[in-house]
Amino acid sequence: MKKNMGTKLWVAALLVVAVCLPAAANAAAPWAAMHVTAAGIEWQPSGAYEKVTLTVSGPDGLILRREIRAGAAVVLEPFGDDGKPLPDGAYTYELSAAPTLDRETRRALTAARRAGDDTAVAKLRAEGKLPRTPLAQSGSFTIANGAVVAQDLREERAGKPAGQTKAAGPTPNIALDQVIPDDLIVQGSACVGFDCVNNESFGFDTIRLKENNTRIKFEDTSTGSFPTNDWQLTANDSASGGSSKFSIEDITGAKVPFTITAGAATNSIFVDSTGRLGLRTSTPVLDIHIATSNTPAMRLEQNNSGGFTAQTWDIAGNEANFFVRDVTGGSRLPFRIRPGAPTSSIDISADGNVGIGTASPSNRLDIRCDTAGGACAKIFNSSATGFSGFEGYDETGVVSFFLGVDNSGNSNRINYTNSFDLRFLANGTEKLRFNNSGANVITAASGAVLTAGGVWTSVSSRDSKRDITELSQNDAVKALRGLNPVTFRYKAEPDEQYVGFVAEDVPELVATNDHKHLNAMDVVAVLTKVVQEQQKTIEALSAKVDELQKANEKQ
Repeated sequence: MKKNMGTKLWVAALLVVAVCLPAAANAAAPWAAMHVTAAGIEWQPSGAYEKVTLTVSGPDGLILRREIRAGAAVVLEPFGDDGKPLPDGAYTYELSAAPTLDRETRRALTAARRAGDDTAVAKLRAEGKLPRTPLAQSGSFTIANGAVVAQDLREERAGKPAGQTKAAGPTPNIALDQVIPDDLIVQGSACVGFDCVNNESFGFDTIRLKENNTRIKFEDTSTGSFPTNDWQLTANDSASGGSSKFSIEDITGAKVPFTITAGAATNSIFVDSTGRLGLRTSTPVLDIHIATSNTPAMRLEQNNSGGFTAQTWDIAGNEANFFVRDVTGGSRLPFRIRPGAPTSSIDISADGNVGIGTASPSNRLDIRCDTAGGACAKIFNSSATGFSGFEGYDETGVVSFFLGVDNSGNSNRINYTNSFDLRFLANGTEKLRFNNSGANVITAASGAVLTAGGVWTSVSSRDSKRDITELSQNDAVKALRGLNPVTFRYKAEPDEQYVGFVAEDVPELVATNDHKHLNAMDVVAVLTKVVQEQQKTIEALSAKVDELQKANEKQ
């Protein structure tokens, strides 16, 4: 134990440190006065509001949430959602209220949010159409033996002057104030507070505050343009049922920007020598590192106390997935990434192009894959009357193109409503065109067309042909003799019988290079040549018959 100082030095040290320990300044009046009754807690908000959201955090991660409309009592009974009594322990609460706004202000807020115009929001606050500060407050209470502890009792500082009730503790020595107009050096430890005793055992303590209310206040007496804000270090609430905590208080601003409650785990907040922040870890490896045994997460909660619609999002990850949770929307998971997802599964380039499976998307949506025998994309609509496909819009916002499955009709279809033709290109070259006007329905790259009447007409212009030679009679007759007409059924259409030829069996003159297809015009040309020659023969024979008939008539 450290060596005791002389009596005068002890008294001087105590009095100097005590200068830092005046009573806490009165905080600003709360937005909602809190009253503890036999039935629980009741808050009485001041001012107009639409609804109040009450959030309560209790032992073992217990969370209660209540939404209370204006006009209804803002109360909390010591019972959970399951109707069972709340467990004993320390609780914290937070109240946030949605201010009452007129329709014009709501529209202005919506427009400002869509445009990202924060100055418009600031202007609404300056005009008094929005609260200058959010309608929100927080605090604490304690439940003991199933009942909320009354907060109308406050600890008085021990050792009050004669004539007043004295709190428990050693009888203090009442001495006159001492003023030391010089530096004070204490080569030992100091104990400040009415519960300090003679021969105090300090251990390794250099300065000890010891009584039922411990505070260190920094009261700045600067004037002029120098900063003057007062601050205070506060250990524990002084009200009955209050919170066991350590806080840094902004006395001038009547705010408490920093609080640690009793029972917080080791390394709840840890900053290493490089400035990296660890939450529940003393070995942060990045600027912010959160470590926990089950789903580390971060909540982004916008309450309605500023006039905007309340919305809460969670960002979290575990062994199953990394996800974004829409808490307000029923805890849906609109975005998820599974462990093992490859690099650039989703990649957004600097120009806004979105790549799936590529780090360098060349279009607004660029999908790439290397799945053998599989599709790169799948579209499925579970609605019986929906579409599974793509819709294209023109510059006026009118649907001009649809490609996919019409679930209501159970059919695949392309629906094109634009006034332009629908063209199909390969390597930049047009191969097929669906005409949106005129007599022809389809136009092939060769110029062949399907008419509106259902007749397919091939291109036969001299401009589209080369090496034009007349078909000889011998070749035509030879080809005609080599044709073997047959009846047949297509394997894909077994119920329908056709008459025609087999491509592998036709003469070379009318066969295609692959001997798998036939051109009807080839056969027509052969037949035409043969018929033409037959017609010449018929005409010659007919002329001879006429001559013989005339000769017989003269005899």
